[in-house]
Amino acid sequence: MSRWLLPHGAHPAALPLLLGRALRAFADGYVAVLLPAYLIALGLGTWEVGVLATATLLGSALATLAIGAWGHRVHHDRLLLGAALLMCATGFAFAASSTFWPLLLVAFVGTLNPSSGDVSLFLPLEHARIAEAADGDARTTLFARYSLMGSLLAAFGALAAALPGLLAAWTGIAPLDALRSMFALYGFIGLAVWMLYRRLPKPHEEEKRKAPAPLGPSRKIVIRLAMLFSVDSFAGGLVVNALLALWLFQRFDMSVASAGQFFFWSGLCSAASQLAAPRLAKRIGLLNTMVFTHIPASGCLIAAAFVPNLHAALALLIVRSLLSQMDVPARSAFVMAVVTPGERAAAASFTLVPKSLASAAAPTIGGALFAAGMFAAPLVACGVLKISYDLAIWQAFRMHRPPA
Repeated sequence: MSRWLLPHGAHPAALPLLLGRALRAFADGYVAVLLPAYLIALGLGTWEVGVLATATLLGSALATLAIGAWGHRVHHDRLLLGAALLMCATGFAFAASSTFWPLLLVAFVGTLNPSSGDVSLFLPLEHARIAEAADGDARTTLFARYSLMGSLLAAFGALAAALPGLLAAWTGIAPLDALRSMFALYGFIGLAVWMLYRRLPKPHEEEKRKAPAPLGPSRKIVIRLAMLFSVDSFAGGLVVNALLALWLFQRFDMSVASAGQFFFWSGLCSAASQLAAPRLAKRIGLLNTMVFTHIPASGCLIAAAFVPNLHAALALLIVRSLLSQMDVPARSAFVMAVVTPGERAAAASFTLVPKSLASAAAPTIGGALFAAGMFAAPLVACGVLKISYDLAIWQAFRMHRPPA
C-alpha cells in the first residue's frame, strides 16, 4: 500500500497522515449530504441549516487560527491527537442532540464539515508534516496524493449517505434513528483516526529543537495570499456541499440516495483530476494550474444555475468537479514553497483560515437566498467571485517563481 500511496522521494512518515485524511474524508462525505436531511428531519428549517453550516465553518476557522497563532508552542503530534479526540466527541454529541441550540454549540466547537473540501484544524497540522516529508516535485505529488485520498474517500462517503434509508428498511428502526447512527459512526471514525495518529513517528531531540515558528520573514506574502484566498473561500461557502444538496432537494426534488450517488461520482471526478495536477503543474507551473483550471469550473457552476432540467445541471456540475479541485494540491504546494520550513505550520494555518472564516457567513446567506426562492443567486455569485479571485491571484503572483 505504501508503494502506491507514497511517491518516490517521500518519507514513510507521511503514510499515517494520508490514511487519516482518507478516514476523515469518508466521514465528511456522508455528513455533507446527510446534515441537511438530518436537520430537516428534526424539524428545523432551511435557514437553520445555513446557520448550523456557518457555525461549523466559523468554529473551524477560529480553531485553525489558534493553531497558527499558538500551535508552535506544542508539537504537531499532540495537536493531531487532540483533534482526533474532538472529532470523536463531535460525532457522539451530534447524534445525541435533538434541538437547535445544543446542535449549534456542537457544530461550533466540533469538527463537522459541510463542504466539499477539508476546512478543519487537522489541515494546517497535516500540511506542515507532509511538507517536511518531501521536496520539489515530490512535494507537489505528495500533496496531490493527499488531496486524492480526500476526494476519493469523500466520494465513497457520499455514496454511504444511502445507508440510513437501507438501515431503516432492513431493520425497521425509525428513519431519524438511522440518521443518528451515521453521526455516531462519525465519532467511531474519529477514534480510529486517533489510534492511527498514535503511530506517527516520535520526534527526535533535534527535531524538537526545530519547533515550528510563528510567521516571520514570509509574513507579507502569507497575508497577501490569505486575503486572496478569503475571496475564494467566501464564494465557496455560498454553495458548500450541504447547501448544494439542499439545492438539489428543493429545486429538482432529488432524493437523498440519488444525491449521494451524484456526490459519489462528483467526488470520483475530483479525485481523478487530482491525479493529473502534478503533471500539469510540472508542465505549466503551480500558479497556472491553480488559475486556468478554476475559471472554466466556475463557468460551469454559473451555467448550472440556469438550466431547466436535472440532467443538464448534473452534467455541468460533474464537469465542474473534473476541474475545480485540480488547484488544491497545486495551491498547497505553492504555499509551502514560498515560506521557510519553520513557518510552514503557521503559514498553512493563516492561509487556510479564510477557507472557514471568510466563508463562515456565506452558508447563512446561501440558505436565506434558497429560502426566499432565489435558487440561482448563490451559484451565480459563487462563480463570479471565484473567477474574480482567479484573475486577481494570477495578476499578483504571475511573476513569482517559488523555490523548490
